[in-house]
Amino acid sequence: MTRFVIGISGASGSIYGVQLLKRLQERPEVESHLIVTRAGEKTLHQETGLRISDIKGMASYWHSIDEIGASIASGSYPVEGMVVAPCSINTLSAIAGGMTSNLLIRAADVTLKEHRRLILMVRESPLHLGHLRSMVAVAEIGAIVAPPLPAFYSKPQTLEDAVDQSVCRVLDLLGLPEPGVKRWQGC
Repeated sequence: MTRFVIGISGASGSIYGVQLLKRLQERPEVESHLIVTRAGEKTLHQETGLRISDIKGMASYWHSIDEIGASIASGSYPVEGMVVAPCSINTLSAIAGGMTSNLLIRAADVTLKEHRRLILMVRESPLHLGHLRSMVAVAEIGAIVAPPLPAFYSKPQTLEDAVDQSVCRVLDLLGLPEPGVKRWQGC
């Protein structure tokens, strides 16, 4: 069984986390652990009309943001990696600073200390120097900063096409390539 932690923070773009959960749900060999911040719950509902109760079942396990004693809060619990989709600047900055005030940030910290893959789909624009410094800080400690940016060579026709392309890039980074994804073929 391959385990991944999926975090959804309060940044705009909760659809990325939802689409990632849907893709992982299609893979019987993957066990997913979901954490959603309080701001993430609000943004999820505002942007998609979904509530946390609507997406809990997409994950193998759901953990409350306050469940600091959860299995995924310990490095002795084996997971392959973690994705925060979307990742707010608040969450990015807390991870960069080693703050572990809730389960999402603690799980990210554990992921880094155990030298596992941590992918942050940072959603903010424009960026000021403080944001960029936080990105550099997490990259220096081992995270992958992967803002969800559409690739126009795939000729997305819908918003869902653009979202899926970014989600599939993250799946590539997790070592779970999606068959049938439009990839750059060169000129």
